[in-house]
This record gives sequence, C-alpha cells and structure tokens, in this order.
Amino acid sequence: MTSVQPDPSAEPLIRVDRLCKIYSLESGVNGTVNSQVLYDVNLNINRGEFVAIMGHSGSGKSTLMNLLGCLDTPSSGHYWLAGRDVASLSEDELASVRNHNLGFVFQGFNLLKRMTALDNVATPLLYAGVSRAESRQRAQELLQQTGLGKFSEYQPNQLSGGQQQRVAISRALVNNPQLILADEPTGNLDTQTSGEIMGVFERLNREKGITIVLVTHEDDIAAYASRLVRLKDGRVIHDSKVGP
Repeated sequence: MTSVQPDPSAEPLIRVDRLCKIYSLESGVNGTVNSQVLYDVNLNINRGEFVAIMGHSGSGKSTLMNLLGCLDTPSSGHYWLAGRDVASLSEDELASVRNHNLGFVFQGFNLLKRMTALDNVATPLLYAGVSRAESRQRAQELLQQTGLGKFSEYQPNQLSGGQQQRVAISRALVNNPQLILADEPTGNLDTQTSGEIMGVFERLNREKGITIVLVTHEDDIAAYASRLVRLKDGRVIHDSKVGP
C-alpha cells in the first residue's frame, strides 16, 4: 500500500509511521543472522515539544534516535521530517539536513580535542560555507549565551564535563536547527551539573521554541520534558504528557 505524502504545513515536525529496524549480523556458524531492534514504531512530535525517550538497555531508544537524526536508515516504514520523506533524500540532501536542520548532543561530548571551544562551535558553520570571521563571531555569541564566553580559547581538556557539554550544546545550536537530538547528554555528569545542563535545554525549549528529543534512562532527567515516550523490546509501550 502506497503512503500519501503529507502536507508540510499541516504535519508535525517529526512523523514516524510503522518504523522497523533489522540488523543483519554475520555469524561464522549460522551465516547471516537477523536481529530486529524496532517493531512498527508510530510517533508524532510537534514543533516546540520537549520529548524524553526512555527505556532499558536494548530497548531500541538509541537506534530510534539515530533514525530520527538521519544517521541510519529504517528497514521498513516511513519517516517524515518537516514534511519531507527522509527515504527520498539523496546522501547530499541528508548531509544538508543534518548540518542545517538538526543539532546533536551526545553523552561523550564529541569535541575535537585539539581545537578550542570557539573553533569546536564554529566548525559546522565552516562546513556550511560560512566565512571564518562570521563563524567565529556566531560561535562566540553562543558561548556567551551558555555562560562560557571567557573560556572560548580553552581546549576541551581544560574544561570541566559540564563546560564541555555546554560547548557541545553551543555547537548544536550554531546553525539555528529546528530540532535538537540529545542522547544521554547528562550520562557523564554529576547530579548538580546534570541539573544545570537540563536547565539549558529547558530554556532553549521555552524561550526559543526549539524542539528537543532527549534519550535518557534517568527519571529525574526525563522529568524536565513535557512528554514521555517509553520503549520496551523495540516497541512504544507508553506515550503521555508529563506533569499537570
């Protein structure tokens, strides 16, 4: 059955329809073994939502995050991002979507160790063809906004974990993305620093209207979101608003 292309103006930012993911694993004894990680996942996320995705290890939450971030492709089903069928995009178009429409924040920060905080934040702009002068100016402005203006010339090994994650958040914001995808962004941080980082996400969502999808296994971190989605064994078992 052919799916009808949705109207972008009427659609949520993210629309997932019966998404499945199967990995084919090579086994010396049994040849190729298929391992299904996601089963018929349906999910709509509206612009401006703050959604936490939870689940135990092996639930499929990181796989789903990779699919939403256009870092992997589904085995079946459909994914529309801002009304565009992701499966119809070329590799160049996918790279453009990742660079211009999405911001990524990871547990391990993923900063370039030999670059300053300023250059780490500016790098996505340079890849997008923005001049070095403008890239550095915009990067400095974002570091100021996240409280790291005076640390712009520091390298990652000169910064605390919380400061490194603020640099990573600044980098995620530098191209003015519609959507930030954060995979266990507080996993390497202590409780107080985790709260500070979640406060940053909360302000970005509340004040700038940026859509945030956050993967976490911690209830206190998920409590910052306005909506909670739980996965178990590759299936959505719970989807509801958080709080009153």
